[in-house]
Amino acid sequence: MNTVRIGIIGCGQIGRLHAERLRVDPQANIVAVCDPTRASAERLQIELARNATVFDDPTALLKNAELDAVIICTPTSLHYEQVCAAWERGLPVLCEKPLADTRERIVELVDRTQNLPLLSLAYQRRYWSTFRTLRREVLSGKWGRVRAVTAHTAERWQQTIAGTWRDDPAINPGGFLGDAGSHKLDMVFFLTGLQPVEVFAHSDRRGCRVEIATTLTARLTGGVELSMNFIGDAHHWREDFHLHCDDADLYIRERTAWICRNNQIEKIADTEPESNPDVAFLDMLTRGAPNTAPAEIALPVWDFTQAILESARTGTLVRMTD
Repeated sequence: MNTVRIGIIGCGQIGRLHAERLRVDPQANIVAVCDPTRASAERLQIELARNATVFDDPTALLKNAELDAVIICTPTSLHYEQVCAAWERGLPVLCEKPLADTRERIVELVDRTQNLPLLSLAYQRRYWSTFRTLRREVLSGKWGRVRAVTAHTAERWQQTIAGTWRDDPAINPGGFLGDAGSHKLDMVFFLTGLQPVEVFAHSDRRGCRVEIATTLTARLTGGVELSMNFIGDAHHWREDFHLHCDDADLYIRERTAWICRNNQIEKIADTEPESNPDVAFLDMLTRGAPNTAPAEIALPVWDFTQAILESARTGTLVRMTD
């Protein structure tokens, strides 16, 4: 397979991001775009995929377009049915997170990946140079064991969700934590290989229908302490992610990887290459590259998110596995 014929289902902000990446990749050819708001699909087609056919029904796209793969960028509650429909056509799928809206559906999709076409999740931080570099440094063992993890996430998110599916708890369970925050929960697992044991959390909807601000303290396997906060009504975007190891602190700030020793801070010079989920997906299809974000990574993120929400709702410590 030299050029991959791709259909994009969901032409909102995230669908446009995927289209922008695919447009400049010689491996990709966007041949179909779909959105129930046809004007959104038409706008994406005009601006980013001139040769694509426009659909307003995913079933029609899957039935009529000549495709090699699909990218699903729709609300979470639609992912399960659309992934299954693409698989029925024998098509590999790159799906936005979260993978599905219930644990049972996630488990089913994970189980079915053993015998069905490729399914990869669009957790882009798994491809960022900074997080790939920290993962390499942590897993090398040269800085000793991880002793604590701290993370801060702030975004002007609440101010943008009025009238959208993101303010509907039936479609976007967990609010800011379940949406943008899921990337950072995934990074806890990606960078450390550890699992949560217990968590205590507080959450505030700030007058919305979904969670906007969530803070948590948790314990990971091996007694590693974790503290995270997700501020979805900030006035700027900011992410910090710190790994405190026996012999150094490793952290990301302003999309740069740093190392701290003896009160001295310096950039990590030898960084891993930058990529994104779309390039990685195309490499999987054309070159047989490994799947860095397989379906099974969705389950620990879902379970941890639900434990955090349960703790915030009940005001109690929630124990998971030990």
